[in-house]
Amino acid sequence: MGTINTRSNKLQIDFRYRGIRCREMTTLEDNAANRKRATAVLKRIEAEIHLNQFEYARHFPNSKQVKKFQEYDRMTAIKQAGSTPSVSEFIAQWLLEKRPEWRPSQLRTIEDILELYIIPRFSDHNIQAITKAEILKFRADLVDGQAFGKALSASRINQILSPLRVVLNDASERYDFVSPWKSIKPLPVNRKPVHPFTLDEVFKFLEFVRPDFRCYFLVRFFTGMRTGEIDGLQWENVDFVRRQILIRGSWVRNKLGPVKTKTSLREIDMNDLVFEALTLHAKKSTGKGFVFQTACGMPMNNKNMSYRVWYPTLNIAKIPQRNPYQTRHTAATLWLASGESPEWIARQMGHANTNMLFTVYSRYVPNLTRRDGSAFEAFLNQKIEEKNL
Repeated sequence: MGTINTRSNKLQIDFRYRGIRCREMTTLEDNAANRKRATAVLKRIEAEIHLNQFEYARHFPNSKQVKKFQEYDRMTAIKQAGSTPSVSEFIAQWLLEKRPEWRPSQLRTIEDILELYIIPRFSDHNIQAITKAEILKFRADLVDGQAFGKALSASRINQILSPLRVVLNDASERYDFVSPWKSIKPLPVNRKPVHPFTLDEVFKFLEFVRPDFRCYFLVRFFTGMRTGEIDGLQWENVDFVRRQILIRGSWVRNKLGPVKTKTSLREIDMNDLVFEALTLHAKKSTGKGFVFQTACGMPMNNKNMSYRVWYPTLNIAKIPQRNPYQTRHTAATLWLASGESPEWIARQMGHANTNMLFTVYSRYVPNLTRRDGSAFEAFLNQKIEEKNL
């Protein structure tokens, strides 16, 4: 059932078409007479949709949705005719159907990859005619960089190929053909080494950093929050009573959106340092909106902060260079080194389980897993002493 809403004192028609929510602005001001007119239009639209007579372009000729639904209708006609569409035609429908499943940042990333790499290469190909050899040649061109101006890393190439793999596999199921992606494996990627700070380095950094950024970095070092999570943190999600930070959103691509994964939705316990720093910070701020914000009330620009505050502070304090994300790794290693429960740490970090802790971080705290040989050494010494006695 559609509705009539108001935006900037203008009426907006809100309805669903082909399972997709559509919101179209009108030029009508919000008053009783115009609401009656807009309601009549909405009823006519819903009746036409019910009778399969609705034409989007006839009602909203200037809408951005017109092109999307025209592509959808063309795809439907192709499918009904028993043939398979071109890659660009299938992608248009695929994006339309998948859009509700993705976060805005994910959608933007996928659209960029499709527009920059996939569509220029395979646009006019019939979706069923793409061969495994063509995919491997495309991957080889990405590796040597000749087709796109520069060589790309293995991880970036895997990221580019991922939407193509999903598109082809979805198309093969829909049109009943064998996907050419069979047996094509991702390129091997060397895991980037982590470079956490020692506790001495953390305190040294906090000693030299600009006072107006001290709380920001202290919270990053001792909570393990991701960049988007701390940049998007709002005061309403700081619980001083329970001493918890509630991770409920993330600031990505200049927009506040959902968190990265389901397990990222979590509560982080504040230690005394974090609690005291945020308490003092709250007294100096308005206590509304973003916890760490610019004079305009917006989250800080992470790139600007990195080059104007983070790296200069490392230079002044004579601390080895590493990127700001190492604050998250630092929290994990400090928690592990202090003997905290791995299960508790995983929850604080937003991990689904403890696998990543032992895979990525345990080498920084060898005694935690007794993989440094010290336990066996102590066992031998004890037996030797018993024998001598």
